[in-house]
Amino acid sequence: MADPFAKLILPDQKEAIQLPIKEGSLGPKVIDISSLSNHGIFTYDPGFRSTASCDSNITFIDGDLGILLHQGYSIEDLADHSDYLEVCYLLLQGELPNAQQRAIFEHKIKNHTLVHEQLSKFFNGFRRDAHPMAVMCGVVGALSAFYHDSLDIKNPEHREICALRLIAKMPTLAAMCHKYSIGQPFVYPRNSMTYSENLLHMMFSVPSNDDLPNPVLVKAIDKILILHADHEQNASTSTVRLAGSSGANPFACIAAGITALWGPAHGGANEAVLKMLHEIGDVKHIGKYIERSKDKNDTFRLMGFGHRVYKNFDPRAKVMRQTCHEVLSELNKQDDPLFKIALKLEEIALQDDYFIQKKLYPNVDFYSGIILNAIGIPTNMFTVIFSLARTVGWIAHWTEMISAPGLSISRPRQLYTGEKNRPFIAMQYRD
Repeated sequence: MADPFAKLILPDQKEAIQLPIKEGSLGPKVIDISSLSNHGIFTYDPGFRSTASCDSNITFIDGDLGILLHQGYSIEDLADHSDYLEVCYLLLQGELPNAQQRAIFEHKIKNHTLVHEQLSKFFNGFRRDAHPMAVMCGVVGALSAFYHDSLDIKNPEHREICALRLIAKMPTLAAMCHKYSIGQPFVYPRNSMTYSENLLHMMFSVPSNDDLPNPVLVKAIDKILILHADHEQNASTSTVRLAGSSGANPFACIAAGITALWGPAHGGANEAVLKMLHEIGDVKHIGKYIERSKDKNDTFRLMGFGHRVYKNFDPRAKVMRQTCHEVLSELNKQDDPLFKIALKLEEIALQDDYFIQKKLYPNVDFYSGIILNAIGIPTNMFTVIFSLARTVGWIAHWTEMISAPGLSISRPRQLYTGEKNRPFIAMQYRD
């Protein structure tokens, strides 16, 4: 059966333009407008809110129903029953691994956790007070200078080893960013540890105190990584695809994704939550700030409530809420002033008619920020942890795009609103 068509009728054309209507396995139907340029016309869609830039089988989101699926598996099931490395395998391979596949994949990851010793000297070129995301942009992009053996993006084996190296080395680099900023020596990865355990070990261990990370905190970090592993065609993922369409190497593409994620409108939301909690300052001030948040003319906004994509509830937030309370209980932080404010805000948001009617429920950023802060991770490292988690999603989308037939460089159009063609005026005749 032939695809159905939509008809576009233009004022200056006698015949309608037929545009195929396509349907994916889930989600709304899509009008294929790729042939419009043949008719001397193209569409205008600032922010690409109504435009599918690609087809993908990796992640599906239904914001109205609060659904997030990775390769068909719900994020709730993955967070409850899986771990981050298994989710990495799923995003890259399309299926959950069996025991043997899991063991081989984990072995490969652990075989690449070290970074070249020369790379550690790169850090000395940065100021100690440099933002860790600035450092991450530099050192991740620099990885391509160390791995000339795997930069042929047309070679499937090269693509695979690049993916493994990126996933394996991101915790090492993230921890190095943290250690450099606080003047402590770098800690080498331990391949006897799990992925998330190793991250906390490298971030907080020192030669004089080499205790193992708290299992409750390890579990919390692993859930944060799972919940941030991929989120469809967001700004940073689209940036990775855009850069990759030019044929750039994957290390450069991931560095580009990190720069996009750094923007406060994208990856900085959980950092904004902590700033808001500090601004409120005390539980007794919450009522005033709640009223301010309801005033359209007030510039104050409650951060970490509602979501641009999820119009009902964020499915990741349910998982994070439980994890948040587990961490606060484990660390005996329920009486900490900052966390008292957070818990009171949560209570109000779940009971206040204003928040319920507008569906302004606490989202994943609200809880993840509180968890990271409770663990002792500095606020300026929040987005670094986010970029670490999202690396597998970026590389999965990059691999999917590079592997697809007919790859061409992305080239958005524009609606030009500048001056028309003007004659050049010599300097002596200009007013």
